[in-house]
Amino acid sequence: MNSVFCGIDWATDHHDVALLDEAGSLLGKLRIDDTPAGLTQLLDLLAQHGDSPQHPIPIAIETSHGLLVACLRAAGRPIYVINPLTAARYRDRYALSRKKSDHLDAKVLANILRTDPAEHRPLPADSHLAQAITVLARAQQDAVRDRVQTGNRLRSHLREYFPGFLTVFEHFREGLASPVTRTLLAAAPTPRQAAQLTRAQLRSILKKAGRQREITGEVERLHTLLRQPQMQQPPVVEEAMGVKSLALLRQFDAACTSADELETATVAAFAAHPDAEIITSFPGLGNLTGARVLAELGDDRERFPTARALKAYAGSAPITRASGRKTTVLARHIKNQRLASTGYIWAFASLTASPGARAHYDRRRATEERHVAAQRNLFNRLLGCLHHCLSHRIPYDEQTAFPNTA
Repeated sequence: MNSVFCGIDWATDHHDVALLDEAGSLLGKLRIDDTPAGLTQLLDLLAQHGDSPQHPIPIAIETSHGLLVACLRAAGRPIYVINPLTAARYRDRYALSRKKSDHLDAKVLANILRTDPAEHRPLPADSHLAQAITVLARAQQDAVRDRVQTGNRLRSHLREYFPGFLTVFEHFREGLASPVTRTLLAAAPTPRQAAQLTRAQLRSILKKAGRQREITGEVERLHTLLRQPQMQQPPVVEEAMGVKSLALLRQFDAACTSADELETATVAAFAAHPDAEIITSFPGLGNLTGARVLAELGDDRERFPTARALKAYAGSAPITRASGRKTTVLARHIKNQRLASTGYIWAFASLTASPGARAHYDRRRATEERHVAAQRNLFNRLLGCLHHCLSHRIPYDEQTAFPNTA
């Protein structure tokens, strides 16, 4: 049992450190810079109060990222990440006047470990490969969101002065992100310029975009669409809007390139992980969605001792609020949002890949459950299967997962 507890109030350029004993007395405090010298000062302070590889002093901090956390994890210190909202609630126990300072916040974090260590979990001991997959998968997910946001801005702008262009990419699976669409818009950002494109120029644009088949038919389709009559802005205004479209298009091209490159890197890192084969054996989980699942779960098997803990972390398990004779079952809103969003994609894709998943979803819908609730319940079921398969190192089996499927 640890007798010394450390709290670190994290900031951009400096960190406040407080050490408390079992009685809550302050043993030492320190303000360090975010530099190697500051890390050395922190380690020396911990060593002065009994820190050792056999009995490391636990550390509470409000972030799981950054070089300070990475170095402390590499040094073998147990790191407890405390939610800032939780820390704010604990602060009221020690300062009724609602005063706040960096040193007080560091003491509050140390007191959280001193009084309620069982209510908080340390950072999982994930492998370096799993941590790298987490970085790549989250970056790719953010890049996809940036791509969607930038594409929506560009589409909204085109609707204001060039609505005829929106019909160009209606049948493309990638939509506005299609190489043909982006190359065509870069060549003719205004209706007047687009209407002046010849068939030879359109053929050249399609080849530049990588089109290799059915070029003649596509040239005729574009030639007809771009010459259809439509309402137009004044020429000067239209030219200005065309310049803005090119600026938005450059941002959109960068977002598309980033998302594609990060997807390639994520899939390559995920394929090298030993859990990849088990994860991708599940219906509805490909390399990219599987990498997103692994990124949020990690590969520390002790992190989620039971499937119930994993389901609560993912937000698929409901919460129960009971008071007297009143009991209410609600969806869980405090959860890992990235894993939850991936879970809906996983559940939706499994409907066509697994007869058991489809039957399970249909049974939930037959009880007048909404689509989102039925998907969440299916995700909850699949998470339980995933926890079992990862714990026992076995692949997914349809008959074991859904034995009562007709």
